[in-house]
Amino acid sequence: MPEQRHDPATAPADPAGLVRAPAGSVADFAWRMVFRLCFPPLRLWWRLRRPPHEGALVAVYVGRSLLVVRSSYRSEWNLPGGGVRRGESPEAAARREMAEEIGLTAPVLRSAGSISGTWQGRPDRVHFFELHLERLPALRLDNREIVAARLVPPDALAATVLTGSVAAYVRRRAGRGNGAAA
Repeated sequence: MPEQRHDPATAPADPAGLVRAPAGSVADFAWRMVFRLCFPPLRLWWRLRRPPHEGALVAVYVGRSLLVVRSSYRSEWNLPGGGVRRGESPEAAARREMAEEIGLTAPVLRSAGSISGTWQGRPDRVHFFELHLERLPALRLDNREIVAARLVPPDALAATVLTGSVAAYVRRRAGRGNGAAA
């Protein structure tokens, strides 16, 4: 499939294509370099110290396809989301991260449970939320942390390289048959 450029201010994402952030500014480039340079030492630190982490991710479904995002510092695809801040609820963190990373807000997120495991060398509890849409709206990728997004149909998920927590969510959801996660 050919790679497509996407101007989030003027056009919705092509549901069948890859959405990449526009070229961006020097500041965007600098942020991407900071993420790329800092992430490997952070992973080493997490493996040595094993600090507990709590995260919140949003599975955005357009029809049956799942929206996945690519960060500037990872090779795996992930879901929009990130860490839960002190005093913040997992749902508030999911909403905040989704708005920051892809420019999407939603009136209702459905809780899809949580999964605990060790990913990136640290114990992690990840809360999942789901958002079901009829069509993909225009996305505004932050071009610093998130540099690409794409819709993956259910039959292609197994061949998609996903982060550990997202792969666990997808397996659990597939095992339920009806898509409900507890």
